[in-house]
Amino acid sequence: MTSNLIDRYQDYRVRRWLVQEQRTSGLLASWRPLRRRRLLVVIVATGLFGLAIAGVLAVFGLPWAPAVTLVAIIAFLPSWTMLRIACGRQDSAPEPMLDEWEIAERNKARSVGLALTQNLTLAPVFFLIFAGSFAPDADASRTAYAGGLMVLAALMTGGCAPAMILGWTRPDPEPEV
Repeated sequence: MTSNLIDRYQDYRVRRWLVQEQRTSGLLASWRPLRRRRLLVVIVATGLFGLAIAGVLAVFGLPWAPAVTLVAIIAFLPSWTMLRIACGRQDSAPEPMLDEWEIAERNKARSVGLALTQNLTLAPVFFLIFAGSFAPDADASRTAYAGGLMVLAALMTGGCAPAMILGWTRPDPEPEV
């Protein structure tokens, strides 16, 4: 039986996912209950919101906007990593690794993530279009920095949404016997 490029890539994804799952399966056991995962979701959302706020602050040229960016990233990165580990990286798992219910839940969460990405990215895109059209004399680097932060926040929100939704809604894991 010959396999095509897509089948070989899917096999590679499964092998890579299994290796990562083996590395992380025992990590952060105390963060796997629903209540703790929800705390991580709130921290991730706060970090993403802080990133968007930093973009808005940068529009007005506030000198401490980069500090807000740094704090938001410091809050976001570890909590995002912890959330993905605590959720078993189900948001990006290859289909052969999930049962039918998990696939359906993951696909619904991904659909929400895509819709969020599309809708949230519109605001910074319109900001950049209108800033370039109606304020051509504005500080170009400040405008680009602000728009870039807002786009980054929108893209990251959409990309993180599936794990955040699954982390918020999935029931507690079964106790291991």
